[in-house]
Amino acid sequence: MPLIPLLPLFHAFNTQYFEETLTDGVKPLVAVRWSDGKLRKTAGFYRRKRKGLFQRNCEIVLSQPLLQNLPRSAIESTLCHEMIHAWVDLILGLEEGHGPNFHQRMNVINSSQDKFKVTIRHNFPVPNTLQKWWAICPNCLIRYPYKRKVKGAACRRCCDKYHDGKWNINCLLKYECFSEEA
Repeated sequence: MPLIPLLPLFHAFNTQYFEETLTDGVKPLVAVRWSDGKLRKTAGFYRRKRKGLFQRNCEIVLSQPLLQNLPRSAIESTLCHEMIHAWVDLILGLEEGHGPNFHQRMNVINSSQDKFKVTIRHNFPVPNTLQKWWAICPNCLIRYPYKRKVKGAACRRCCDKYHDGKWNINCLLKYECFSEEA
C-alpha cells in the first residue's frame, strides 16, 4: 500500500483538534515526515531540537516499516499522538511526556470522533529481535537478557537492597555474549 502524504493530514488534525495552534499561518511549527525505513521499534516520535536561544527545529517522524501495511486509522492515531506531544511542548511549554495535559487532550480527541483512537501505547505488530547479551550482576549473579549493551546499567535489585535505591558502581552490570544453552 502506498504511503499517504502526512502534511495534509497534519493540517486537518491541526484544524480539528488543536485550534490551528500548531501552525504559524500556513507554515507548520513542526516538520512532519515518514522515516527513512530504519525506525522499526516504535510507530513514531516527536523530537524537539533547539538551535540557539529562539530557534526551534522540531519534527514528527512516523515509522514507514511499521505503519505502511496497517489501516489508515493506525497512521492517523500515531500522527495525532505525536501532535499532542508537539502541542504540549510548543503551545503549553511543558515537558511532561504522557502527563495530565497529554491525557486530557487525548480524551477530548477520542470523545470527539470515532475514526481512530489515540492511545498511550499501540499494539501494532513489531518484529521480535533476538537477545544478544547477558547482563550479569556481580553481586547477586542474576542474569538479564539484553538486546544491546547499555552503558552504566546497574542491577536495580542490588541498588535497592544495598544502596537505598541509588545507583552504585558496585552493581554495574557486566556483559557476556548470549549463546543458546542446552
